Amino acid sequence: MSLIVFLVLVAAAAWTGSRYKPGAWYEQLQKPAWTPPNWLFPIAWSVLYLMMAISGWLVWGAGGWTAALLFWALQLVFNAAWSWLFFGRRLIHVALADIVLLWLAIMAFIMLSWPVSQAAALLFLPYLLWVSFAGLLNWRITRMNDT
Repeated sequence: MSLIVFLVLVAAAAWTGSRYKPGAWYEQLQKPAWTPPNWLFPIAWSVLYLMMAISGWLVWGAGGWTAALLFWALQLVFNAAWSWLFFGRRLIHVALADIVLLWLAIMAFIMLSWPVSQAAALLFLPYLLWVSFAGLLNWRITRMNDT
């Protein structure tokens, strides 16, 4: 399978997420002082999505359909769902549950891909860190807004 296939899959998840923007509702929420500015998110996600695509492609090239690749696909589904849940449906608690599942899928991918492609696993580490931060932010916004 070509790298282009993985780029298209990741781009589809990114497109899905981009359809649900923060908007006025999000601006009115109480957020912690350490909330990043809105302009940072598309930059960070662009880099992360590229790394995700390369990582999936490396695992595919090293082993084909493996359990690691199953978790790669699963994390992509949870990733795409988060923006819809948080911004689209405004279900902050459900989005928090989704991000926990996303985090677990990322961890599973890292652990399962390590024996197949250490480079692929390492490419997911910044993603794990970002999602950890995003999960903490989601949790804090949930607490601050009593939703």
